[in-house]
Amino acid sequence: MYDVIVVGGGNAALCAALAAKEHCRRVLVLERAPEEEAGGNSRFTAGLMRVVYNGVEDLKRVIDLNDEEIARTDFGSYSAEQFLDDMARVTEYRCDPDLTELLVKESLPAVQWMRSKGVRFTAAWGRQAFNVGGRFKFWGGLTVEAVGGGPGLVEALTRAARKQGIDIWYSSRALSLLADDDGVHGVVVRHNRKTTQVRSKAVVLAAGGFQANPEWRTRYLGPGWELAKVRGTRFNTGDGIRMALDAGAAATGNWSGCHAVAWERNAPEFGDLAVGDQFQKHSYPWGVYINAHGRRFVDEGADFRNYTYAKYGRVILGQPLQFAWQIFDAKVKNQLRDEYRIKQVTKRVSNTLEGLVSQLDDVDAAAALEELRRYNAAVRQEIPFNPNIKDGRRTEGLAIPKSNWANTLDTPPFEAYAVTCGITFTFGGLRINTHANVISSDGDPIPGLYAAGELVGGIFWFNYPGGSGLTNGSVFGRIAGENAGKLATAAA
Repeated sequence: MYDVIVVGGGNAALCAALAAKEHCRRVLVLERAPEEEAGGNSRFTAGLMRVVYNGVEDLKRVIDLNDEEIARTDFGSYSAEQFLDDMARVTEYRCDPDLTELLVKESLPAVQWMRSKGVRFTAAWGRQAFNVGGRFKFWGGLTVEAVGGGPGLVEALTRAARKQGIDIWYSSRALSLLADDDGVHGVVVRHNRKTTQVRSKAVVLAAGGFQANPEWRTRYLGPGWELAKVRGTRFNTGDGIRMALDAGAAATGNWSGCHAVAWERNAPEFGDLAVGDQFQKHSYPWGVYINAHGRRFVDEGADFRNYTYAKYGRVILGQPLQFAWQIFDAKVKNQLRDEYRIKQVTKRVSNTLEGLVSQLDDVDAAAALEELRRYNAAVRQEIPFNPNIKDGRRTEGLAIPKSNWANTLDTPPFEAYAVTCGITFTFGGLRINTHANVISSDGDPIPGLYAAGELVGGIFWFNYPGGSGLTNGSVFGRIAGENAGKLATAAA
């Protein structure tokens, strides 16, 4: 008999387990993956966390910064109002107001709490800051990164859980909830090839979305989604959502929506832990996209990368043959992220645009060359390029504009990278309240059942601000675990 069982093994689940252990004695984590693949989607991330901070003093609460680092960096600030505005804007004002307010308010406290458990954080100089005049300037409201990225985050949380005496069962697939009229009392689990019942006073579901389930993707996201690559774990097939729905939970949120990005065209079907998130290709604001018909199809400079990358995967999936090429010239070579320099890329290089388009697999080369020439002629070159702000350097007269960072393609060598759609996680899921109780389809909390992380619906719609996924998991994982632990203690 356990006090609390947590279903899942990533950031949200481990935060829930650690928070529960502060209030009760016996906590069990059920991780479907074997130990070498454990950690859910969290392990495939860069470890970036979006948090509210009013300046460097707030950051120093979670990051060890020396005087030299502070002197050479403009960290700026990121207010609660900015976070709320970003959430509202990118979700088209559909995000649940109560849950979103809690996410924002608890973002910095959650990261501070994680630090107290032994998780180390740094500033994301390599991903979210540009060096201008010898000084780094952060942009897009995203500053905090777990040391070691996603793998480092999972490792630190797992180490903390073991230190606290939390049991972790690997290769343990939760099959259903033990539920009756009085609520949830445990989990049916397949562990060591045997199906058994494990009883508890409370259960926290934190087992991810359904992005690794092609049947569910096609059912809920729509035709063609079975063709997407899966960025992360192969184990997130919707088990936690299904278990809760079978027990009477309410479904909510954007079930036809997901986080999906530009991803290496020839990447494997599921994430590769050896490569991690490096298959992503997120420097498109500095270049242009071209599809199989040789046409641009999206405003690459509509907003900062943080606010567009999670929705552009869907746009790429909708292109002919579900792919596109990102094209850059030598002027922006130093602006390209590290992921463009790994060996597992589909890359073409030429000293002429004619030579480049002739190498682009599955593309109408003549149409592409004409499109690139038309684009070059439309750039307002008198407006200076500035990667730290929405610089207004735009095109004029094109059917699909480029609103910012419109660099002409005129300096060889030219480079092109082939991308397809990589799905990260799904947005539809379970309804919870601000205590992370799972709500039944009748509108009441299901006693003993809590949820956190990707399988919660109602927070992200259509899109999300970069780094808010891990923060969401940590904030609500902590809340779910705390309330589950308190319930278990009260029931003792």
